Amino acid sequence: MSASDEGIAGASGYAPHPYIGGRTSVLSALAAWRMRWPGAPRVIVLTGSPGSGRSRLLTGFLMLCDPRFRKQLPLDAMDPTTVPPDLPAPAVPSAQGRTAAQLLGLLADHFELGAARSEDICTELAAREEPVTIVVPDVDRAGPVRAADEPARVVRDVLKPLAATTTVQLLAEVPRGPAAELAAALPSSQVRIIDLDDPEWADPDGLVRHAEAALTLGPPELPFCADPSARRALAEALAHRADGNRLTLQLAVQSLILRPEGVGPADLSTLPGSIGEALDLHARRMGADPQTLRLMLAPLAFAEGAGLPVQLWGALADAVAGRDMSRDLADGMRLAAPFLQPAEGAERDQATETAARAQAADETTGGAADASADGGTGRATDRATDGDTADGGRSRTLLRLLHPGIAEEIRAGLPDVQGAQTRIAMALLDAVPQQDWSRADPYIRDHLAAHTLDAGLLPQLLTDPGLFAHADPVAMRAAIEAVPLDRLGAPARTYLRTAPLLTRSQAPAGLRAAFLESAFVEDGLAPYAEALHRLGFPLPWRTLWSVPLAGVRAVTTGALWPADGAPAAAPDGTTATAAPGAEALGDIAPGPASAARASS
Repeated sequence: MSASDEGIAGASGYAPHPYIGGRTSVLSALAAWRMRWPGAPRVIVLTGSPGSGRSRLLTGFLMLCDPRFRKQLPLDAMDPTTVPPDLPAPAVPSAQGRTAAQLLGLLADHFELGAARSEDICTELAAREEPVTIVVPDVDRAGPVRAADEPARVVRDVLKPLAATTTVQLLAEVPRGPAAELAAALPSSQVRIIDLDDPEWADPDGLVRHAEAALTLGPPELPFCADPSARRALAEALAHRADGNRLTLQLAVQSLILRPEGVGPADLSTLPGSIGEALDLHARRMGADPQTLRLMLAPLAFAEGAGLPVQLWGALADAVAGRDMSRDLADGMRLAAPFLQPAEGAERDQATETAARAQAADETTGGAADASADGGTGRATDRATDGDTADGGRSRTLLRLLHPGIAEEIRAGLPDVQGAQTRIAMALLDAVPQQDWSRADPYIRDHLAAHTLDAGLLPQLLTDPGLFAHADPVAMRAAIEAVPLDRLGAPARTYLRTAPLLTRSQAPAGLRAAFLESAFVEDGLAPYAEALHRLGFPLPWRTLWSVPLAGVRAVTTGALWPADGAPAAAPDGTTATAAPGAEALGDIAPGPASAARASS
């Protein structure tokens, strides 16, 4: 942290947490929960407004719970009430980007459970002799599709059953609305909501230290970065105006370092008191129209997944603004810089791409001088994803906003969010070369459904077999499941019942097309099956017909290989061979068809 930390620590007798720099009262409550102190609640729900620092706080607390990180912290110098005992690390299944079902799968794998449903998982956990400790971060970022409201499903299907299981000690980071819903389902003696915006948990001294640490990173030629007294005065003014919000303070510091003229602690009107004011004050200080800055950032505020490819930014900015934004973008990179961060994603050839595209990119948390608010890169492990490309092997830069709170502020300031998403969706469709999905940008293939869902147009999109085959099935399935079933056409319903096979098998696009071809024939949609044969996929089979078989609810197809390695003879004298790629399916069978049909 800053040089002033030593004096503060000496006055209190304890050193601050080197990553958080404060939050003593919250850390003490979390430590009591961790050690199961008499009177401590079994369930803690951590919440707060966007930018309040809850993710950063949770990361710092998990450092104290992880034996690896504990060795790097000055535990003997810290307040002993904030340091939990040296216990095995808790289970920490992050909800970021995951569906409720995927989160349950992580829990089942971690605890080596045989169950898959939440009620069965909780039954097995309840039967254990020793309590289990589970920490669930990033619930506000759950799901591969923002408009599908996966956080609510995670609370309903994962957190509520876990919280009701008396052998589970639960800590969850949840948005404010679902936090109240989760707490209301439990007796008051078993649960506690820690809302970081509540005065009970205020930490003004820690916020000042946060500001000082951020200013220390600025160029030494600036007086408020190099001179301790000037830095302290400005830090106190920034913290006072930010009123507890770490993100507002961080954005203010980054703006000041970029354009230091005309700002001082004596004039608080030059300092922002909210995320929106941070955007608008920065634009004015840079000589720009605040609305222009918001329109520049709008495509990133609507971006899905890991971020928006740079090459799509201009077209989507034009679409949102309804005018040519090329000059604004060309001249405005310094204007937008404090609100952006890059996210790298690797792209691979589609022939080898699988639906499991997530790349584990472990990012060790920064040192004491890292001044990012919750979100950003202040997480011990952060996951960046990108889709496939026909080029193969090429890396590209994805851009995203520094924090989801900035995206919320920009979306809230638009007069017609649904209209903006409609124009974005149309621009993405126009960017598909000759409507050939094999040549489309991976972002468009994987996330067009999410944009059209938010625009209220997804059912109209769900008639293209090529998109069904090329799109990431996890994101596509999540988007379709968010639409009422009675609004879906027959092709979408066929995709929806086939989606579990597509996601479980992690099949590449060609094999996804083969599964869908059979499913379309099974459901009497032969023209859609034929369309897949015309799209250039080397399909391993052609489904000729399908008949219903009474009592048959699932079919598993495979090939038997004799000991000599030759294909086994079929009853008609021909040989039964496995299609290319079929051996990768193992014992995974397609789900039941709506009419319980078998294909041949």
